[in-house]
Amino acid sequence: MADKYTQAVNTGFTRTLAKRLGLPRPSLLRRHTPGAPLTVGPVLVVSDDASVADADVIAKALLGWDLDVRRSAESTAGDEHFRWGAVVLVLTGAQTPESVSGAVLAAGSTLRRLAPNGRVVTVSRAPESGDAPAVAATRAGVEGFLRSVAKELRAGATGNAVQLTGGAEVDSASALAAVRFFLSAKSAYVDGQVLPVGPSGAAVDTAYWERPLEGKVAVVTGAARGIGAAIAKTLARDGATVVVVDVPPAGEALTAVANEVKGTALQLDVTAPDAGAKILEHATGRHGRLDIVVHNAGILRDKLLANMDAAKWDSVIAVNLASQLRIDEYLLGAGVEGLHIVSLASTSGIAGNKGQSNYAFSKSGVIGRTAATAPLVAALNGTINAVAPGFIETDMTRSIPFATREVARRLSSLLQGGQPVDVAEAIAFLASPAAAGVNGQVLRVCGQNLVGK
Repeated sequence: MADKYTQAVNTGFTRTLAKRLGLPRPSLLRRHTPGAPLTVGPVLVVSDDASVADADVIAKALLGWDLDVRRSAESTAGDEHFRWGAVVLVLTGAQTPESVSGAVLAAGSTLRRLAPNGRVVTVSRAPESGDAPAVAATRAGVEGFLRSVAKELRAGATGNAVQLTGGAEVDSASALAAVRFFLSAKSAYVDGQVLPVGPSGAAVDTAYWERPLEGKVAVVTGAARGIGAAIAKTLARDGATVVVVDVPPAGEALTAVANEVKGTALQLDVTAPDAGAKILEHATGRHGRLDIVVHNAGILRDKLLANMDAAKWDSVIAVNLASQLRIDEYLLGAGVEGLHIVSLASTSGIAGNKGQSNYAFSKSGVIGRTAATAPLVAALNGTINAVAPGFIETDMTRSIPFATREVARRLSSLLQGGQPVDVAEAIAFLASPAAAGVNGQVLRVCGQNLVGK
């Protein structure tokens, strides 16, 4: 549910008053509803001259998703009521900075007619070692372009980028899955992000998208409430059998979540030396397999470093970081094949935050460990990624003083905080088989609330 200010400026008399006074007007974000259309209107696919073939491939895929796909905006020029649901800008073949001008300006000319909650998605290639300077400059330029355009969008619209790496092709399962995720309402609070996507298998059929985790067994730690509970519910919605994990004092709430998702509950302190063994034993013993592990368990013990004591520092590191390392080491040592691991990082681990030196250390550590673990998991045909939430509306953020909370909400490009389900949707995407080409990456779910990132 949107915060009270966002609700007020979007309804009734207060909406009119806010508009007259020129007050900030965060939009009501469109979030996923099963069976709802993928986009809010027709999709325009444009490209530079060198990327036409790839643009054709993407357009064909979008047509297969029952979207209204156009390759030119000319036929809509005279219709003042026409609104685009999304614009996909394909620059995979661009070789020089000058070559992108026509496609970029063609996309830009449509933005005034982008519908509320519309989408802009770029598809390009990442700079690679050995690129000619002009090629590297062009590919890197797309990232700065996309992040800036995302800050210009209004009415709940977002901009994100799919960045192909390692020779990945646009028709691979992971490339198309990333495009679909960014086009969809599942990415409501993901804005200004560049997601590197490597090679993966062939594209999946349309029946896959409604329940992409069908037959999978997932473990979610810290699942008794808040973001963890939302993750469990979202994974179950997508077809997974879910094992929810939390400490014994949260047992009653944990059981309620397990019953709601028709899964099982495991009362466990993730810092225990044998936590990994108990997780694997429960998942395989009760459900026959383990496919997904979501490291959500985390705590805060905020203090300025000058006032920090060992108990506050050590407890945060133990829960937020060391437990993940220990559990992953056990699972990989046990040879669990095809495991998809997703960890909760934080924008505090990227930009830092006053009074959170311990928390920022732990979350930045999660990011470092994710990158380092990626090749180890890949050797077992799995993936590991992290999601870095920004300001998310939870019990924890509701305890922040009112003025501070309001400022934090309005700092993002979307002018509001996210919801726990926004984090859950990103995790469900990264845990899905179609995202197998995404490995060792960090996807921020923050409404683009960090300068330059």
